[in-house]
Amino acid sequence: MAPKNKKIIRYRKPLNLNIGMLIFAAIFIYMVFSVYTYVTKEKVQFYEVADGSIVDDKSYTGIILRHENIEYADSAGIINYYVREGKRASVGSSIYSIDESGTLTSLLEKQSQEAGALTERDLSDVRRQLNSYSLSYSDENFDLVYGIRYTLEAMVMEYANFNTLESHGQLIDEMGVHFKQVATPVSGVVSYGIDSYETLDISHITEAVFDRSQYKKAITKAGQRVEPGTPIYKVVTDDAWSVVFPVTEQEGIDFSTQGTLKVSFPSHNLTTRGTFSLVTGGDGNAYGKLDFNKYMVQFVSERYVDFRIETSATEGLKIPISSVTTKNFYLVPLDFLTKGGDSLEDGFNKEVYSDTGSSVVFVPTTIYYSNEDYYYIGCDKEEPIQAGDYLVKPDSTERFQVGITASLQGVYNINKGYTVFRQIEVLAQSDEFYTIKKNMSYGLSVYDHIVLNASVIENEGVIIYQ
Repeated sequence: MAPKNKKIIRYRKPLNLNIGMLIFAAIFIYMVFSVYTYVTKEKVQFYEVADGSIVDDKSYTGIILRHENIEYADSAGIINYYVREGKRASVGSSIYSIDESGTLTSLLEKQSQEAGALTERDLSDVRRQLNSYSLSYSDENFDLVYGIRYTLEAMVMEYANFNTLESHGQLIDEMGVHFKQVATPVSGVVSYGIDSYETLDISHITEAVFDRSQYKKAITKAGQRVEPGTPIYKVVTDDAWSVVFPVTEQEGIDFSTQGTLKVSFPSHNLTTRGTFSLVTGGDGNAYGKLDFNKYMVQFVSERYVDFRIETSATEGLKIPISSVTTKNFYLVPLDFLTKGGDSLEDGFNKEVYSDTGSSVVFVPTTIYYSNEDYYYIGCDKEEPIQAGDYLVKPDSTERFQVGITASLQGVYNINKGYTVFRQIEVLAQSDEFYTIKKNMSYGLSVYDHIVLNASVIENEGVIIYQ
């Protein structure tokens, strides 16, 4: 018998497609695509419109003028002070002493070392000086670091001497230490910084006096030896003081019309009002002058001061500059606007053509803005009215061909979930924000949501994914 063929042939099952599996796969692919699209799509951030204002501040640096009397040493010796910087002294008050032998100075040094730290009041004054300096510091005025250093050294030495004199006055008397006390011949606020500008007045004001790199202030420290004729201290005899500063011709005109200006001094956290006047300096240039009758004591140790003048505060709606864009529109005369039949929608009668002839149909249209002559309507490709179309005036045969365009500033409103252009009118600007006009027709309202960065939006009607 012939051998049997044992070759096995596999049976291929027919491909059976399960409709449920197909539906599941389609849903899975759609979900993956949707998640990928959501993750990779740039998210549109929004901003909520709010009431706000922009204060138009202008910054200046001025030089301070005061009524100052300099007092000079009439004998040689080592000096020690009795009155702190910036304190008031009446006529006949002891300001300092001259120790010709040096005995008092040696005693003060010994006692001050034993006494230890300064009082809390003294430390508060030192902190105030440092805070004032840090607020007004700039790299351009780095040379002032040395001035504040000398001022603080003098303050610490004076305070140490004051505390020792107050607590060891009886001991000094018992030791029979002899020294000369000097009293002030006039009353006023005492300052120990001498800078040669004490007699400065308007007739000596020039551009050169505002060059702070050349400014020098001498402070005679407690414990230092002085010679006859050395300037020791000065007394500011009047609370009235002035700040003189450079201004442009236009600023001089604007400030003069206001008369009284709101002035803020950031380094002192102080805002007050000053009387403005335009003066002529010794070089023939015009300068601004602000007169004050209080707060002189806070500035008694300073000759230059940085300040801001608040010229106006514009009220309106506050929006980010980044949210603003421009958009082109067609212009249509005002008297062509109409309403369609029984509808309350605004629109225009548009002339259309067919094989049987021409006819007029009403086209509802969104109005974005209007002025004395024209309505502004959209000019995107999707709009029903395009360049070259003829519009027919209501109850008339007069026609107008669309084509004139103009641009508007505006933002994209997203209250409805998609972008809608809204026109704005800018009233004021800061570094990051605009203040825009309130209650505009076709404009924005408080609490509206707008696109924060208008550059990511190409046109209207974009659905917003937040």
